Amino acid sequence: MKKVLVLGASGQIAQWVIRMLADRDDIELTLLLHYPKKLTSSEPRNARIVIGDVLDAKRLRRIMADQDVVYANLAGEVGEQAKHIVAAMHKTGVERLIFVNSLGIYYDVPGKLGQWNNREIGAYLGPYREAADIIEASGLNYTILRAAWLQDEDDVDYELTPKGEPFKGTEVSRKSVADVVAKVIQSPDWLAHGNVGVNKPNTDGDKPSFM
Repeated sequence: MKKVLVLGASGQIAQWVIRMLADRDDIELTLLLHYPKKLTSSEPRNARIVIGDVLDAKRLRRIMADQDVVYANLAGEVGEQAKHIVAAMHKTGVERLIFVNSLGIYYDVPGKLGQWNNREIGAYLGPYREAADIIEASGLNYTILRAAWLQDEDDVDYELTPKGEPFKGTEVSRKSVADVVAKVIQSPDWLAHGNVGVNKPNTDGDKPSFM
């Protein structure tokens, strides 16, 4: 039985991941929610709900104990959150981490898209870069997914770009990012110690199509 802790379980990508792994007899999901009102009463039978805050160090360690994989899909103070996650993983001996991050944290988005992206979200990229740096220095077996601009198409179509190469494309579906997460959970050696961009092929342009 593989035990997976989902941090930020009410998020849209996380909800896709939960659906993809629902009813798997070989996977046990622990879904961390910050607010009880976000309970949907439709969680799958292989999932249990816990209420808590990633920044509550003692509670996070208790929740994380005996997990095999931690999947984090967070927003806001992601740098500080990453510090707490890494510390809790070291304390509990959990080694596998999947962390959804953002395009642009390395200013590797080329051309007019990069200029537009910096204008739109440049002020928010610092904490995401901090989170990536913390995770890469952690000694954990991590996978960082730097997602393009997210849209809600019901499709799975993506390509991956290694860190150090120019970011490709402009957008990607949340379902596609979830597919990468679900595959890493099921095959933890895939993208081990990886930091990759995730985008939909053939979406190059000055901005995403929906903007």
